Amino acid sequence: MENLIAALVSLADPVIFAILIGGTAAGILIGAMPGLGSVLAITLALPLTFVMGPEPSIALLLGLYAGSVYGGSLSAILINTPGTPQAAATVFDGYPMMQQGKGDLALGWATVASTIGGLISVVILIAAAPLLARLGLEFGPIEYFALGLFALTCVISVSREDLLKGGLACVLGLLVATIGQDPLTGDVRLHFSNFNLMAGIALVPFLVGLFALSEVFWRVAENVSPEDRPVANTGFKFPGLSDITSRWRVFGKSAIIGTWIGTLPGVGATASSMVSYAEARRSSPNGDNFGKGEPDGIIASETANNAVTGGALVPTLSLGIPGDPITAVMLGALIIQGITPGPRLFVENADLMVFIFVALFVVNLALLVLGAVMGPIFSRAIRTPEPVMLTLILVLLAIGTFSVNYNGFDLLVMLASGVLGFGMRVLRFPLAPVVIGFVLGPMIEQSLRQGLVIARGDFFYFFQQPIALVLFIVSALFLGWSALRHWRDGRKAKGRTNGTDA
Repeated sequence: MENLIAALVSLADPVIFAILIGGTAAGILIGAMPGLGSVLAITLALPLTFVMGPEPSIALLLGLYAGSVYGGSLSAILINTPGTPQAAATVFDGYPMMQQGKGDLALGWATVASTIGGLISVVILIAAAPLLARLGLEFGPIEYFALGLFALTCVISVSREDLLKGGLACVLGLLVATIGQDPLTGDVRLHFSNFNLMAGIALVPFLVGLFALSEVFWRVAENVSPEDRPVANTGFKFPGLSDITSRWRVFGKSAIIGTWIGTLPGVGATASSMVSYAEARRSSPNGDNFGKGEPDGIIASETANNAVTGGALVPTLSLGIPGDPITAVMLGALIIQGITPGPRLFVENADLMVFIFVALFVVNLALLVLGAVMGPIFSRAIRTPEPVMLTLILVLLAIGTFSVNYNGFDLLVMLASGVLGFGMRVLRFPLAPVVIGFVLGPMIEQSLRQGLVIARGDFFYFFQQPIALVLFIVSALFLGWSALRHWRDGRKAKGRTNGTDA
């Protein structure tokens, strides 16, 4: 109780509170700018922590962390571009809602989901940090491979209209992910004698080109006059309380998935949002509407990726193992302050731990207010004339993509993936499976090959690991159920057609 009171007193300090709120707002701004992201936000702030004490430093970093993860949803919904890779799954339903004139409600759902996901993750972090840390340590390469396969099964869910095209798109994503160095041997693959390809295809320019640039090409190709376009509602609107409470299962399940995956070192929020989205589409009664502007899709993605913020701190604080690149930078900031994360941290710095919990709780509450204030500011950009808006988007995409690595080759990657995305739109190939394959490919490949080394080439050894076996069984059940549903839907459609012909 004394530690809690001390934490509240520290947060009541006007300077620390202002730093926390300012860091959260800055994180939202940076996260909403395509190509920047959470790592850049925290890295830019790292020098400031040299002249700050532990509490204000932690308040600033937590605000930037949670704010930037949420900020990626703004551009995902408004311009079909995930501001951060963590918001990649938000595009699938957020932008369709925008096209339907429900952009204000989509922003509201993203804000509410981000807040709830973050708050639940803090509660879980406080109550189950030691347990989750131990569970995370049980995951080795074989378990990671099984988890990757489980996530990959969502390709069936997002490709119900045409499973063949969805499967081919996923294979394309997996193939692109293999470009560059072999994760085990270091051999360079598919580089086509181009030095820049030896490092592989970066996630940000690939995503930006595939979604945003292809959208620009598509709008130019449509050549639709402004008066023929539906006017999108681009303000901000919170969903009704009854709508929120009726979806409590999606919120709860997505928060648990995000927090759990956040505890697994090296997986990150992008994979968690994909897994959560896939699970929500399987279990939601509105599963058939996913990809068409379904709020459950936004809830699943945003709840999970914001819940990762709490989950990723579990191994970082309790074991000294960063849960993702963002917490790796935060780990360095703690060490700069003379704080050594690890099992002794909860004993030697109990007051600081309580401060972290309370500060993260307040940061997620601040998202609810700041999102409502800043969301409409970004949405007003949509009201500009389309030629001007498309030009501005192109400039922002180029600046954001180039600023990640300051490498002109990334602009070529963005252009190539933009042309690829446009071609896939023309041929009616879904884009989501490409992203799923590209994001999950490296984890699946590396885990499979490391697992085979451990098993000495015996793949059946994978099925002798309890956690992996459970994930394999669940994946098989979902695949079987999806195949059965696809067959039944085909039978019903055929029956309706025969009935009409008769």
